[in-house]
Amino acid sequence: MQADPGAVKEALRRLTDLVLVWESTGGLRPLTGVAEGLTGGPEAGVSGLRPRSAEPLTAAQVQARLAELSAPARALLEHVLEQGGEATTSAARHTVSPSEAANPAEELLSRRLLVPRGSGTVVLPGEVGLVLRGGTTTAEPADRPPELSTTARQQALVDRVAGGAAFELVRRLELLLDHWGTHPAPALRSGGLGVRELKAAATFLHVDQQAAALLVECASTAGLLASRADTDGNLVWVPTDVFDTWSAQDVPARWATVARSWLESPRMPGLVGSRDPAGKPWNVLTPELAARTMPESRAMTLRLLAELPPGQVLAAGTGVPSLLARLAWLRPRRPRSRADQVAWTVEEAAALGVTGLGGLASYARVLLDGGDPHDTMAAMLPEPVDHVLIQADLTAVAPGPLESSLARRLQLVADVESRGGATTYRFTPGSVRRALDLGWTAAEVHEFLGTVSRTPVPQPLAYLVDDTVRTFGAIRVGQAESFLRADDETALTELLHHPKVGPLGLRRLAPTVLISSTPIEVLLPRLRELGAAPVVEAADGTVRVTRPDQLRARSPRGRRAAAATAHESARIAATLTAIRSGDRAAASRPATGATLSPSGSLTALREAIEVGGAVLIGYVDNHGTATDRIVDPLSVEGGQLTARDHRSDDVRTFAVHRITSVKSLDVPS
Repeated sequence: MQADPGAVKEALRRLTDLVLVWESTGGLRPLTGVAEGLTGGPEAGVSGLRPRSAEPLTAAQVQARLAELSAPARALLEHVLEQGGEATTSAARHTVSPSEAANPAEELLSRRLLVPRGSGTVVLPGEVGLVLRGGTTTAEPADRPPELSTTARQQALVDRVAGGAAFELVRRLELLLDHWGTHPAPALRSGGLGVRELKAAATFLHVDQQAAALLVECASTAGLLASRADTDGNLVWVPTDVFDTWSAQDVPARWATVARSWLESPRMPGLVGSRDPAGKPWNVLTPELAARTMPESRAMTLRLLAELPPGQVLAAGTGVPSLLARLAWLRPRRPRSRADQVAWTVEEAAALGVTGLGGLASYARVLLDGGDPHDTMAAMLPEPVDHVLIQADLTAVAPGPLESSLARRLQLVADVESRGGATTYRFTPGSVRRALDLGWTAAEVHEFLGTVSRTPVPQPLAYLVDDTVRTFGAIRVGQAESFLRADDETALTELLHHPKVGPLGLRRLAPTVLISSTPIEVLLPRLRELGAAPVVEAADGTVRVTRPDQLRARSPRGRRAAAATAHESARIAATLTAIRSGDRAAASRPATGATLSPSGSLTALREAIEVGGAVLIGYVDNHGTATDRIVDPLSVEGGQLTARDHRSDDVRTFAVHRITSVKSLDVPS
């Protein structure tokens, strides 16, 4: 890669002013602790920064230096290339001139054909690898970010599409959690949600499984969903007590809660449906389905979308690859999963209503800037409607988003047939019986339909309700194991002679009473499958109509943010300690001094232990790197010095034969 010399000098000056790099005989080196402080350290792909000079090698320079190599050095370089461009060194010196090189490794290091990276590791520069593969270094400027592929879209259109998706997100979350409040979803032993339960949730919401997985994960990260034990002691997923407060808020407030938790969440719902390295499928809500680089990937992706000029959005097809190229330019040392994380972010943002048609919604910009998007979003959403249009074909059309309470009640009496800008509901005998099972009377059903409909209730629907009510409760079920009783002898006779009732073990006790050997929990759904509409009769002869209890779980306490803050503070403190120790060592370093023998080092160290206080030692590590360290000697035994190292602020051991100098410090430790 090439870059404008002025831009390179400005970048290096900036790094030097921030005390992030320093100039040595081998080029620029990162300050101790900087590599691990780059928001991730080794786990995020930042295992250390390699020292290098300001100017990269050109193809001609690489060719010239390759021609100077001996046969063993060239063979070693080819081997490093075949092994992925990374190797380890033992005793090779990193700061020697080509004429002083004593082995093939030093030949390569002295000509910058291999570059030290730290911890005894060397890497092959990209420009050298290109020449070895028969290519040339690219002339693409390294100081110019790749252009984003965009297309023109009106912001008003983007806001409308995103607002519709945001409304659907909130509505589907409410429907799913309300359903799981009475019909909890079983939890896996690992704490996740099973594939069968995810499929059931997707069918219930009329979405695909990937969209259902995103909804479930968002509900969990927002504190609306948690696990608890049911009455039988089995672990199930149910709404938390926060859900009741959340569902009482308006749509913008509910959306902001979910979107903000999604931005800060390390969860990766995009992995659901794929398999881990061991071949096991990733399940929703599995604890391992997380990466601490995910929040940064989301934030950077959305920030780039926010920087697009007004009226411009990502182009279809080429927009995501160009976005990934820009992020790779901004953060070249990030995990290999970054491409997947960026793609997931774009898809999830569209599903959550953060973006629309590839552009960032206006209210999402407010959220990213740390503000409250409520007012901005409320002005874009349609007003909820309080009525439906009932038609003669036993359907009802909601001309817009229904009020939350109305939508819940309507779903008790009718089934959702299609969703979209206008939701269509269908009335069936089963849906009307569902309302009757929950305690509604015929008068209440007729009154509800007449109240919510802007059109007269069609006669076919009134007949459907009356016919369902007339047959509802005609057969009453009790326990004998269980019994069936009816005032109509004909109804019991027809049921007794039905060709599919054999497994139920029905037997007539009286003209109006049948008993069964089947438990009532099995008998009720089987009779309903045969077209009957039984109700449960209590011991006193009254009809028992109950609604399942709504379960709630305690809201989980969020501790991830506090743990991350504490970890970051500890890392910064360690870096500052190392810097101050280095400054103190530099100020105390003698101008000249002879190297001590092991016996001389032992004598000087024992004197320092007797006197007390800190000493400055010169130490050569296993890789031959000489450093100065300020330590508080504690003991010397078996050729090992035990001391508190000011640089790491910890007690560690040093091999006495590697200590080259010892100087007592007058300043207190």
